[in-house]
Amino acid sequence: MSTNPTNEEKNKQALNYHNGERPGKIEVVPTKACLTAEDLSLAYTPGVAVPCLEIAKNPEDAFKYTSKGNLVGVISNGTAVLGLGDIGALASKPVMEGKGVLFKRFADVDVFDIEVNEPTVEGMVNVVKSLEPTFGGINLEDIKAPECFEIEKQLIEKMNIPVFHDDQHGTAIIASAGFINAIEIAEKKMDQVKVVFSGAGAAAMACAKLFFNLGVKNENLLMCDSKGVIYKGRENGMNVYKEEFAVETDCRTLADALDGADAFIGCSARGVLTADMVKTMAKDPIIFAMANPEPEIYPHEAHEVRTDVIMATGRSDFPNQVNNVLGFPFIFRGALDVRATKINDEMKLAAVRALASLAKEEVPEEVKTAYAGQNFKFGREYLIPKPFDTRVLTRVSPAVAKAAMDSGVAKHQIKDLNEYAKQLEERLGSSARFLKSLRDRLSSRVEKNKKKTRVVFAEGANTRILEAVKLLQEEGRIEPILLGNKEIILKRMDKLGLSGLKELEIIEPTKHERFKEFYREYCSMKQRNGVSIYHAEDKMAQENYFGAMMVRKGMADTMLSGPTLSYPECFKPIINVVGTQESMKAAGVYILIFKNRILFLADTTAQVDPSPEDLCDIAKSTSKLFKQLINRDPNIAFVSYSNFGSNNHPGAKKMKQAVKLCHERYPSLNVEGEMQADVAVNAYIREKLFSFADMKGPADILIFPDLNSANISYKLLQQLSDADAIGPILVSMNDTVNIIQRTATISEIVNMSNITALLAEEEKEE
Repeated sequence: MSTNPTNEEKNKQALNYHNGERPGKIEVVPTKACLTAEDLSLAYTPGVAVPCLEIAKNPEDAFKYTSKGNLVGVISNGTAVLGLGDIGALASKPVMEGKGVLFKRFADVDVFDIEVNEPTVEGMVNVVKSLEPTFGGINLEDIKAPECFEIEKQLIEKMNIPVFHDDQHGTAIIASAGFINAIEIAEKKMDQVKVVFSGAGAAAMACAKLFFNLGVKNENLLMCDSKGVIYKGRENGMNVYKEEFAVETDCRTLADALDGADAFIGCSARGVLTADMVKTMAKDPIIFAMANPEPEIYPHEAHEVRTDVIMATGRSDFPNQVNNVLGFPFIFRGALDVRATKINDEMKLAAVRALASLAKEEVPEEVKTAYAGQNFKFGREYLIPKPFDTRVLTRVSPAVAKAAMDSGVAKHQIKDLNEYAKQLEERLGSSARFLKSLRDRLSSRVEKNKKKTRVVFAEGANTRILEAVKLLQEEGRIEPILLGNKEIILKRMDKLGLSGLKELEIIEPTKHERFKEFYREYCSMKQRNGVSIYHAEDKMAQENYFGAMMVRKGMADTMLSGPTLSYPECFKPIINVVGTQESMKAAGVYILIFKNRILFLADTTAQVDPSPEDLCDIAKSTSKLFKQLINRDPNIAFVSYSNFGSNNHPGAKKMKQAVKLCHERYPSLNVEGEMQADVAVNAYIREKLFSFADMKGPADILIFPDLNSANISYKLLQQLSDADAIGPILVSMNDTVNIIQRTATISEIVNMSNITALLAEEEKEE
């Protein structure tokens, strides 16, 4: 029985997505604090008058004192919404909100969506032009042709900020990038290829114009509409815009035009391109069937008649998706950051070439992970970068900014484009940057030692583990070792299409040559704790016990347990075999990565009701982990419901005592407390209410009074905020070992593996 959702189910899912407690997809969030009467007086009257007067004296100061420089208006009159046609301005609002989501998600550009009840060119021009004081740029969307051409043209002439009709230029830029690479793979020359367009709307005409800029000759490009080829002398269905593409030719139909053609560019409708037409095309035909939601011809239909076809569509479920999201967020990002007055051809071509070039680079693992572990390599099925490739921002936006500066339309100069690219990366938040830095450090150690980190996975037959191991193997930093029944693991690999993993070391504990040695040693370790030789043999037959012993005996550098067992089931073998450092207790640390900060929370998994002495040691161990990963001294806050002695309950006094012990035992640690959580993370509140506190700045580490509060806090923060959670990371252990949560995704397993491997390598160097 099929588990694929029906159209009705998909429609319901879409409506549920847009509905909910807060209908729609966007909200407005303040960027400055408004917590006190003083804040209010600065945000509004009387303080707001000061920047108003500065802007009145110098309009450019609007970029200093308002959001104008990072604000784009996404504007539509709803006359050509997706493939839905003229459904009206109000009905277009979900699309415009969606556009705002993409701007923010991929390039940190803020958006107000504006839906205008105005079908005429003159009316749209007047409305949009009047909005210039509000925005740093205008993205026109879903406006029907030919009106869209005139609206954009007039607005570009009349406005001093970038105006960009994405339905035209967005599609053109992405298609052009893919076309450059398709031409290279087909070993053809731009000035010799014969290109046939199906469709003569906004997107098709913009694509054709960019193709001319790339070197395609006018006489080699035939454009077809619903009435056939656009040729010189044709009268039926013609207008001034189509006349630009009229050529001398005897071809009258799409089939005529495609005979011997090198490329088909479709911006039309399903079924326009037939298999018989594809048969007549030249060697290595390039087919960009970009009609949505159904392409002019499906890839499998084209491949059935031509094995040499190079194919792209507008859909995400086929290779080479021509997706506008690869263009408009990054083009506007670059244009806004140099305060460009327009988006010109030089900037569009810069975006085209940056995208085409990026597709030839090696694809990072986080991109593969975002696409369920798919492998991407430049070629017929990978002509265009993927939207979730964060490098698009750092390649396209600087290229666009440079082109704006070089072509004289930039009002602001960026002196160092490399530094600008780093700043762009930071706009997307701390998570990717943090994880990349850890991977780079692990790579450096592997290269230095000329030896990969040996990581043993206790649950080697688990599907998510195997998918993650595939990615880790490709990264080349880790040498995975799998524990479990070899026959089951190999069958699972075959089922998952992971036959490339069969060369990995797979160990069945009871069949290993050191099994007897291991269980005898475990018996020796635990014989005074009631463990007989028979108990020891039973325990060591379990993968978690055997894997922990492998690390203890140096057969592996580190181990990851989970993700199918409960935390206690994984924790007990690690404690019994690896153990903790002298006089220390194990603790679990969670790392929460927010957009602008990273917080370490402890202890979130191990100590149920730690004593003041335990809390002191947890702070010490967590501080060591923080310095290993972040490379600076942390601010450590002991959190409670009490602020600096305001409550004498034993729970609050415990935290107060722990702080005192920390000052005595570890005077180099920057420890403060006890304090409430808001006082810990908000330095403004602390400095205002408790100016005597030694800690300056927000806390980096939060030490909780017990497991209840710590576990509840991290799970709430993870679910109700935009934080990425990594952990739990065990500290104070004799060897580096960690536990994968049962809910961990493949991406989280990969991240946890890299962090654990790095910690193991750095422990070896101490």
